[in-house]
Amino acid sequence: MNSRMRAEALEGPATVRRLLAADTEALQRLVHSLVHRPPSGLLTVARGTSDHAAHYAAYLVMARLGVPVTSLPMSLLTLYQSPLRTQGVVSLAFSQSGRSPDLITPTRALRDAGARTVAFVNDPQSPLAKTAEWVFDLQAGPETSVAATKSCLAQLVSGARLVAHWLAAQQGEPRCALGDALQVLPDALERATTMDWTPALEALTGVDRLYVIGRGPTLAVAQEAALKLKETCGLQAEAFSSAEVRHGPMALAEPGFPVLVLATPGPAQADALQLATEWRARGVRVLLAAPLGTPGVDLPLATAPHDDLAPIVALQSHYLMAEALARARGRNPDTPPHLSKVTLTE
Repeated sequence: MNSRMRAEALEGPATVRRLLAADTEALQRLVHSLVHRPPSGLLTVARGTSDHAAHYAAYLVMARLGVPVTSLPMSLLTLYQSPLRTQGVVSLAFSQSGRSPDLITPTRALRDAGARTVAFVNDPQSPLAKTAEWVFDLQAGPETSVAATKSCLAQLVSGARLVAHWLAAQQGEPRCALGDALQVLPDALERATTMDWTPALEALTGVDRLYVIGRGPTLAVAQEAALKLKETCGLQAEAFSSAEVRHGPMALAEPGFPVLVLATPGPAQADALQLATEWRARGVRVLLAAPLGTPGVDLPLATAPHDDLAPIVALQSHYLMAEALARARGRNPDTPPHLSKVTLTE
């Protein structure tokens, strides 16, 4: 069976190439605004898969630029009509369709209240795009599988690209290391499509629950990985940081309990590897996703051109594994039950 999800996930590298070549002048103008009128804070506006991309962007903004970022509870504006004071705030909306009212209404309200509003969306003619001040096309093209793949990769890259341009402009430089790394990211994503993650199929075909572990910028990707396992494979997958899981959730990790650990390079990798070692000693079924050569690696990660981009490279491999796992479990990854491509929530 050749699913649309698999075909679209394989378009990830080409999508990112198009994205990196598009809207450069608009991005430079936005960054000029951010540098010369520094925001008092940022708000992210997103749901579901797009919210995971927003969390990744937020982490990079805070870690690399020092600007506080908050995920906006949209019901504050869609249901409670809260009088938010947003002077000096910049909002970043992430969406595949740009049609959900709970993104459009807050973006309109924030803009009317004086905030600068930005939308990263796959449909530049969508209502969200027409509402925001700044609009960036994800360049993913049509995506028909309910499970978003290439559009999420594009949203993740959009966040990293914004941070790279902002950081370079703040430093008074034409580019920075992250920006240089983004230019070769499509090649890394191509390599990620060839990684052998079949051990995950053998371990997860017959289970009904698991944890997905990440930390730092990888936590957002762990959340997205868990969501894809829920919607395409019917697994009760929950994402935790390697720190948070040591609290209450650790009680469930008994012998045989399956855990996917995303040990991407960076400051949080040592903690993830230590957790995997501790769990294996207790009989937990650990699936360790780590770079080749890492002791105990089960699922090899393609080399990323920058540690901040390693979560995106890991997700490219995960999408293909999740699609194969869904089929191994007798499910159609393109049409998860009770779900639709566009979710219109208030």
